[in-house]
Amino acid sequence: MKINKNDVFTITIEDMGTEGEGIGKIDGFTWFIKDAVIGDMVEVKAMKLKKNYGYARLVSVLKESKYRVHPKCEFHRQCGGCQLQALDYKQQLLFKQNKVSNNLKRIGGFENLEVLPVIGMDKPYFYRNKAQFPIRQDKEGNIITGFYAGRSHNVIANTKCYLGAEINEVILIKLIEFMRENHITAYQEETGKGLIRHVLIRVGFTTKEIMVCIVINDNQLPKSERLVEALQEIAGMTSISISINKENTNVILGNTVRTLWGQDYITDYIGEVKYQISPLSFYQVNPVQTQKLYQTALSFAGLNGSETVWDLYCGIGTISLFLAQKAKKVMGVEILPDAIEDAKNNAKINGIFNAEFFVGKAEEVLPRKYKEDGEHAQVIVVDPPRKGCDQVLLDTIIEMNPKRVVYVSCDSATLARDLRYLCDRGYDVKKVQPVDMFGHTVHVETVCCLQRVNM
Repeated sequence: MKINKNDVFTITIEDMGTEGEGIGKIDGFTWFIKDAVIGDMVEVKAMKLKKNYGYARLVSVLKESKYRVHPKCEFHRQCGGCQLQALDYKQQLLFKQNKVSNNLKRIGGFENLEVLPVIGMDKPYFYRNKAQFPIRQDKEGNIITGFYAGRSHNVIANTKCYLGAEINEVILIKLIEFMRENHITAYQEETGKGLIRHVLIRVGFTTKEIMVCIVINDNQLPKSERLVEALQEIAGMTSISISINKENTNVILGNTVRTLWGQDYITDYIGEVKYQISPLSFYQVNPVQTQKLYQTALSFAGLNGSETVWDLYCGIGTISLFLAQKAKKVMGVEILPDAIEDAKNNAKINGIFNAEFFVGKAEEVLPRKYKEDGEHAQVIVVDPPRKGCDQVLLDTIIEMNPKRVVYVSCDSATLARDLRYLCDRGYDVKKVQPVDMFGHTVHVETVCCLQRVNM
């Protein structure tokens, strides 16, 4: 069956790709179809053809899969945020388990490595404690906010996101009303003009404290006292600030943050550990699942109170302080100076005195501390960015020869690569535990326990 560009045809979805797209085959030719789920029979239009595969656009679902559900959000197909909202949640967890397993096999060569079932959420909606909303004008000049459409900077007007905290919608409506009533302009990316660029909202799920930070394209927010007055009406409002960002950049927050009202931070807990969170702080966005993630990492570390632990890419000390409850000593490393200051402060407010923090690149700090200062570790924990660990860092871990390495990963492809490197040099993977931190998206966190082989 010969299919040309713009042809409309019917296909059954047999699998799903790593980005959540449906996969079907006709006469050995593979088609990728966004918004189709495994088991669907769909009508599609051919959009792009390669030698052995092509991309098609979903026209209609002719026969729904037993795994298809009705999404809560009417914008789920347009928005780039929720790739899996039309897929039953249990099937989402299976998709993520298979994604990790396939990457470990394909990239890492781990043919018989068991990947445990994904630790899922009890409530996979309204789980995010942080959201950043762009503020723009539509073609009619109306002030809008929402999220970017997939692979674009076109804002879909929507104040109700089903992943963020429910209070976000109330805050966004108040902000838009303030802008309309006081003739405050929205930022225009094309011209670099307009005042309000984004709004950052953080919510403490345990403390119920709320932070609002308005990102502006100037040094002042006119009539800000009126916005402060309106936001103060919301129960739990704790911190209202502005962030100054006059750069032509995709980076959301500027380096200068000025508090308009309340505290400079909010507080929240993961387990029994308390954290202070500023607008610029890195803090896991799903606190309920974060506790499960960290408890898994702590369990895999196998601490008995006698160990020195290095926590690499430690951020504001979230994992470090969990580990410090069971370890003799924890040493954290993070490249961002502000994050290290937060980590030190978080240790102080929790009365934790066996954690020490260092500013710098993990691949520079750890080799220096090992070779020059003779530092050792019984356990090393790494939680790197998507690109994974630098080879210099992996080589230093191998030289330090800890009994266990706990690898926390947000990208199972680079995880598979790094695990292969470590396992070829004296380590075995004992457990692989994915955790769903981002329901309705294709992203999954994975915690791995590696143990040194007796050589």
